[in-house]
Amino acid sequence: MSIAIADYGMGNLHSVSKAVERLGAEALITGDRTELLAASGIILPGVGAFGDAMRHLQESGLAEVMKEVAASGKPLLGICLGMQLLFGSSEEHGQHEGLGILPGRVIRFPQGDYKVPHMGWNRLEFLQKNDPLLAGLAEGHVYFVHSYHVLPEVESDLLAVTDYGQPVTAIVGRGQVYGMQFHPEKSGELGMELLGRFLKLCGVPVKR
Repeated sequence: MSIAIADYGMGNLHSVSKAVERLGAEALITGDRTELLAASGIILPGVGAFGDAMRHLQESGLAEVMKEVAASGKPLLGICLGMQLLFGSSEEHGQHEGLGILPGRVIRFPQGDYKVPHMGWNRLEFLQKNDPLLAGLAEGHVYFVHSYHVLPEVESDLLAVTDYGQPVTAIVGRGQVYGMQFHPEKSGELGMELLGRFLKLCGVPVKR
């Protein structure tokens, strides 16, 4: 059983792959539709601008593959920009349409007494403590780097928040679709535990 990391030309593929391997699972970096659909679960990473990422996803054909994966019930995890891409739209450098797998929009942090981008360690607050990703897990700090954040339309999709001048969406989930705004692979023990929880949801044994 392997975890496929979607390669569409934008993303922290290497660091995510190494984190999956540290957990004892096989990580396959691929942009091939057949390989993605055959995997036990999919990770959609992302670094950069929302509009550029959506263009790459559409031109590579992977936008439709991600929608197909989500509709099939196969576990799908978006990380950082990858989480934002799961939603309907973003205002980053203009208006851009997202994958629309989850309802909501991505907006820039408003002006306030804090720095943008939001960069550093912030504490998670779990809102849906019985979700399989979070059940029995202690809250703690994880590592964020982002200038835009998600406003989900459906309250039950919001699993965890952090505080950065306002409540900020940190983890989302619906069914087998999850998203983490932070980088679990750079977030120490808690980040690796969350990533390991996702792999277990995929039916993949982990070293934890």
